[in-house]
Amino acid sequence: MSADKPLNARQTAILKLIEKNGVATIDELVEAFDVTPQTLRRDLNLLADYNLIQRFHGGATSITSTENLSYQDRQIRNLEEKEAIAREIALHVPDHSSMFINIGTTTETIAKALMNHKGLQVVTNNLHVASMMSQKEDFRVIVTSGEVRARDGGIVGEATMDFVQQFRLDFGIIGISAIDEDGALLDYDYREVRVAQAIIQQSRHVFLAADHSKFGRRAMVRLGSITQANMFFTDQRPSEEIEAMMKNHDVRLHICTP
Repeated sequence: MSADKPLNARQTAILKLIEKNGVATIDELVEAFDVTPQTLRRDLNLLADYNLIQRFHGGATSITSTENLSYQDRQIRNLEEKEAIAREIALHVPDHSSMFINIGTTTETIAKALMNHKGLQVVTNNLHVASMMSQKEDFRVIVTSGEVRARDGGIVGEATMDFVQQFRLDFGIIGISAIDEDGALLDYDYREVRVAQAIIQQSRHVFLAADHSKFGRRAMVRLGSITQANMFFTDQRPSEEIEAMMKNHDVRLHICTP
């Protein structure tokens, strides 16, 4: 439904902030507006009732499902959480193993955490990951073919998917733009999703990495399900429904504290 009475100044400011950033948590909004969590929840619930935002446990996201945040914004957003996730994943990757690393600022943070490893073999469609990891002389880094996206250095397209399908590697390290309430993994670019699906299929073990801001976000393209991962690395517990789903499919949950 649409608003039948004007929003107050705080609610309008909250809406503008969420539309600008794409997502906001209760804690972030409490700090920004200096009101109680209860007041913020009422504001968010009202905005959600008016179909101006999408609520999730612990925060809200912009209603749009067609466009991600800019690469520069994603680089700095929740960086401490991403670094905690990256450190934990690095502990589960042995030296001299092989892996796919897909597009995203989270996976770039993971690549940085892997730089002290030895003898890694990496196939990636992320030019930033390739540039970073190729600096290690004992790493072997293979860049996929395909079209390079100017906005974030991601490589996508049919050629990229075909290239990935030539390999069978130990790990697929996957970042994701959104996780829906039913555990669906969502993203914004159909071509990027096709490549990520191929990575999942060609990996012996799938490591999914996403901080709490990805819970409940909207994106228009379905990549798959959280149940396809072997391990899920995040910084906060997901909903009870998602956790139960993971348990039923033997997906190990790792809560990574900054």
